[in-house]
Amino acid sequence: MEASRDTYIDNLKLRMGNGMVKVITGVRRCGKTYLLFTLFRRFLKESGIDDAHIIELALDVRENARYRDPDELDRYLANRIGDDEGPYYVLLDEVQYAISEEELRGKSKAPLGIYDVLNGLLHRRNVDVYVTGSNSRFLSKDVMTEFRGRGDEIHVMPLSFSEFMQNYDGDRYQAWAEYMLYGGMPLLASMPTDEQKASYLSRLFDEVYLNDVIARNHVSKTQELEDVIDILASSVGSLTNPHKIAATFGSVLQSSIDEVTVKRFVGYLEDAFLVTEAVRYDIKGRRYIGTPKKYYYEDVGLRNARLGFRQVEESHLMENVIFNELRMRGYGVDVGVVERRRRINGKDERTRYEVDFVANRGFRRYYIQSAFNMDTDEKREQEKRSLRLIDDSFKKIVVVKDVVRPYMDNAGVLTMGLFDFLLDPNSLDM
Repeated sequence: MEASRDTYIDNLKLRMGNGMVKVITGVRRCGKTYLLFTLFRRFLKESGIDDAHIIELALDVRENARYRDPDELDRYLANRIGDDEGPYYVLLDEVQYAISEEELRGKSKAPLGIYDVLNGLLHRRNVDVYVTGSNSRFLSKDVMTEFRGRGDEIHVMPLSFSEFMQNYDGDRYQAWAEYMLYGGMPLLASMPTDEQKASYLSRLFDEVYLNDVIARNHVSKTQELEDVIDILASSVGSLTNPHKIAATFGSVLQSSIDEVTVKRFVGYLEDAFLVTEAVRYDIKGRRYIGTPKKYYYEDVGLRNARLGFRQVEESHLMENVIFNELRMRGYGVDVGVVERRRRINGKDERTRYEVDFVANRGFRRYYIQSAFNMDTDEKREQEKRSLRLIDDSFKKIVVVKDVVRPYMDNAGVLTMGLFDFLLDPNSLDM
């Protein structure tokens, strides 16, 4: 059985014929190729599009290596696209392979050749263009500038828990235990044993992601890069910054590395879509706070594999999964900060409380707290305190691991179970 990935297919359908390059980004092996070359191609065929009008090319395949030259790619596409009305659908996989070493190092002042090729296709009214890529430095971050306002990004993530359940032969509790440990990389569904899954994720991290980051960014301090990866993996759900990480190198690892280098390494990991930052937002002051930040892994299985499956703290992993679920639903996600001011013994006292997530999409906003359990009155008060201090009208939600019927307290805070949140795409509106 295969995951349907309906959310992403619907996003592609909505963007058909919009005159933009549809840029499908995401960490390698998360299912971008399958989405474009299998699911979307199947939709095109079922819609009556002829094979001759679907041009697909995987640039990471050795037999297609010559098309990594933008001029060669341009000639190939020109020969495949006819003069009839079409439309033609151009599907290109892993387009970062069409970026030369000179361009990669930033020594070329001219626009990247691949952008010129794709922008040229947009001038042809009978062509609709879709590309995938696994490096945000040349795709996600530059998409609006290099495509001159004609780029449209769709970020694809590993399987969500609800997508994972489509392939899982068991109940939701067993599925959660599996998902929390191994994550949602699609190929895992075909592996029957724990040993195979653990080995696959470990090899994937080392042989694909790590090697790719080192090669693309010409990293010479490879051990220091690996140490940064481990520190971020160990600190999921905790506030940190390059200065703090650099201090850890000195005090714990007995190694010297400056925070500028740490910041650069973290940027490499973000470019490869391995980690994502969450910036702190002062809710009452309505402003962003620069540092510290939180970093979450794109896939909890990859995070666990990096640490040898030794630090599997369910509360932190649950927080990571909720963060990823919100992003998959299209929300921008920040870490909230709310301040309480009190006068005690004639002195002003300010106390800051954290809201795990401030989720924004358009005019919608939700304040969300991840609580592993709330089995005592003290714990319930602790988890809800920050939400009760927020005095606006946006919805306030606690997601708890316990199995509970959704309920709203007198302060207007909604409590719901983790499975209700993850398995219902409209759970935030209940």
